[in-house]
Amino acid sequence: MRLKRLFLGVMLLVGIVQVGAVNYVSENISVSLKVPGNNAKRYSLTLQKMQDGSTYNCQANEELPLLITRKVTGKDGKQRVNVVIKALENVYFNYGEQVKTGYKHVDCQFYMPGFWYRRNLRSPEKAPSFHTSDSWLVREDRLSTPLTAIFNPVNGKAMSVIRIDKFDKDALVTHKEGEVIVSGETSIGYTGFENIGGVSVLSFGFPYKEAPKTYIRKLTLAPAVEAFQLLRKGDSISLTWELAEINVADFSECVQRTWEYSYDTNRPQPVNTHYTVDRMKEVMSNFFVESYVDNTSTHYYSGVELETATCASTDVAEVGFVGRTLLNAFNALEYGAQQNRSDLVDNANSVFDTYLQNGFSQAGFINEVVHYNRESKDPVHSIRRQSEGVYAVLNYLNYEKQQKRRHPEWEKRIKGMLDSFLRLQNADGSFPRKFKDDFSIVDESGGSTPSATLPLVMAYKYFKDKRYLASAKRTVDYLEKELITKSDYFSSTLDANCEDKEASLYAATATYYLALVTKGTERAHYAKLAKKAAYFALSWYYTWDVPFAEGQMLGDIGLKTRGWGNVSVENNHIDVFVFEFADVLRWLAKEYNETRFSDFAKVISTSMRQLLPYEGHMCGIAKVGYYPEVVQHTNWDYGRNGKGYYNNIFAPGWTVASLWELFSPGRAEEFLQK
Repeated sequence: MRLKRLFLGVMLLVGIVQVGAVNYVSENISVSLKVPGNNAKRYSLTLQKMQDGSTYNCQANEELPLLITRKVTGKDGKQRVNVVIKALENVYFNYGEQVKTGYKHVDCQFYMPGFWYRRNLRSPEKAPSFHTSDSWLVREDRLSTPLTAIFNPVNGKAMSVIRIDKFDKDALVTHKEGEVIVSGETSIGYTGFENIGGVSVLSFGFPYKEAPKTYIRKLTLAPAVEAFQLLRKGDSISLTWELAEINVADFSECVQRTWEYSYDTNRPQPVNTHYTVDRMKEVMSNFFVESYVDNTSTHYYSGVELETATCASTDVAEVGFVGRTLLNAFNALEYGAQQNRSDLVDNANSVFDTYLQNGFSQAGFINEVVHYNRESKDPVHSIRRQSEGVYAVLNYLNYEKQQKRRHPEWEKRIKGMLDSFLRLQNADGSFPRKFKDDFSIVDESGGSTPSATLPLVMAYKYFKDKRYLASAKRTVDYLEKELITKSDYFSSTLDANCEDKEASLYAATATYYLALVTKGTERAHYAKLAKKAAYFALSWYYTWDVPFAEGQMLGDIGLKTRGWGNVSVENNHIDVFVFEFADVLRWLAKEYNETRFSDFAKVISTSMRQLLPYEGHMCGIAKVGYYPEVVQHTNWDYGRNGKGYYNNIFAPGWTVASLWELFSPGRAEEFLQK
């Protein structure tokens, strides 16, 4: 009866422990258990050292229906903590610990890969950030590595905790907030940081919990959640974490060293698929066929605002993010010529021809987004979409030039746009994020600046005009000062205003482009910047495979998440945004003799092939070759369906373009070094 009374009241929660040299000493531990229909209560635990000196029994003032032992082993300056929980009766439990760093919380910056950078102050209050709380616990599958690091710039130290276990299962729950019971077994725990009495604390445990809020949808925070898993009488579970502390110069080095540590710990391997590059392109080329629209003033590939259930074309023509119509046209043209497919060639040429005639605003900018049914054109331009359009056209012009075909009207159009770019560029080298035809600024944020670097460098090479190279160098002056040196990569993606993957990816690619066209110390400087930015981009990519529950489609078809990238703090899903980044990684691997870069590029390249939709393997997509976009891998949705599924609306225009560039290596080097 005594056990039953306690069983009705308690769930396991551990208090504060202190990391010391080799020894792992505990303080203020608390423990509880839970029975369905009863609230959890907490009781203090003490640790009793066993004879081997490194193993402890966790004991409460009352007898518990659990035996908990903890063993700490030290190696190479790290401490590995193994916790074994054995049930004496059927019990629902949640286990957690806190580790005092000794750092003042007010001094610290925080890093949870692919989710949290510094204090997430670029993110709004409705997304996880310091604007809402200075303490956050999150479920591990939100993170590209199940790890939290705390960096203290005052003493130049960073402490981290990483979960090291077999992540092979998940289970559904009926509720997403409050105390919830897992319907089966899960592998997903939690990690995070907390402010305890002004001291930064690493927090971690199992199964998952999220506090002070859980993030369930774009800009939607919900009440905290805490999960309990059943452990049956006589069964036990083993849990392992590793703690480490390193000396680092700044937050940038903290991210670099921690990514290297994450990579070395998880050792992600290429995914074994039978999809060759040729097969990928063959299947995806169906997108060029079925999405082609030719009954409008500009012909285009319909790749925006499609329903996954039908993939029916829409009236929206979008040049850059997220439609990438012109880049798809170039890819279709090149591939069609290689494969002797006149249909692809003719359609692609028609896209370029009609955009040349009807695709520009009065001021000479590309009409970025056109809704034909509504006869509306977005009056607001973005430096990112404009840049992506120029990038595609320069690739097209260069290809045509190699085929002994010239397009003077296109060249005139592009020169006009580039001259407008020079007019838009700020004194500090940055570009405004959004603007209008009259050059009035709508969004002055400079986070999208690196997207302009690519076409500027290409235009310098194509037109032999040094003004464009000078402008490109000024963009990187800005990137170095405001993004790379400050470790502050923000606002590149156009549907969010926060810390995001694409800003760091574009920064790495931009500096790579400049390194390709410069020499000596200047080249070395740009290479160094590319490497620095690349670590931040890499930090968004998964080094582990998230488990899914039975019945969640992505798990049922065997998706491995390693090599996929999270998107941003606001948009907590994975996707195949890579474009030229694999080329950057391979180049950096040679420059710095760093095989992690080239090895992980192989992981990315193989893993991103998995959801190729073809007959008999449609992956929840209605049409062959329409590669999925919003891949929801954690407790978050973009509006529909949730973990293990896609949002019901997607944009395959950019996913096909991204993968096509991934599988067309060496484009930049061929363009810029010939």
